[in-house]
Amino acid sequence: MRVVIQRVKKASVCIDDLIFSQIDAGLLLLVGFEDEDNEDDLEWMTNKIIQLRIFNDEQQLMNRSVIDEQGAILVVSQFTLYASTKKGNRPSFIDAAKPAIAIPLYEKFIYLLQQKSHLKIETGKFGADMEVSLINDGPVTILIDSKNKY
Repeated sequence: MRVVIQRVKKASVCIDDLIFSQIDAGLLLLVGFEDEDNEDDLEWMTNKIIQLRIFNDEQQLMNRSVIDEQGAILVVSQFTLYASTKKGNRPSFIDAAKPAIAIPLYEKFIYLLQQKSHLKIETGKFGADMEVSLINDGPVTILIDSKNKY
């Protein structure tokens, strides 16, 4: 499981030129899955994200989590996080989980974020052609892979 975490002042998802979801200050999560991902990956990633101290405290040091800030979270599926560019110029997405595997993982991840954080959780629409807009705060952008825990 790979997640690109972006600290945002605001973010939104549009589908067919209509706003599908939006948040104010918080985190935009671009999430990709591979076939080997499981509940342990979801649990670990959820805990890591909601406890990640990437918001500034009074001294402008990153010491606060999204929970501390009572921020919102926007979760967008993005299979392209598993792109392989080793051969040729067209990326291969063979390592990305197929929808039959990815959709239940995506839905469970959203559920866990809600249950563990009690924050406002918004989403994109799995498999849709989405336009994602954001104002990155910092900018702060972090990549986490559940296969690189240690």
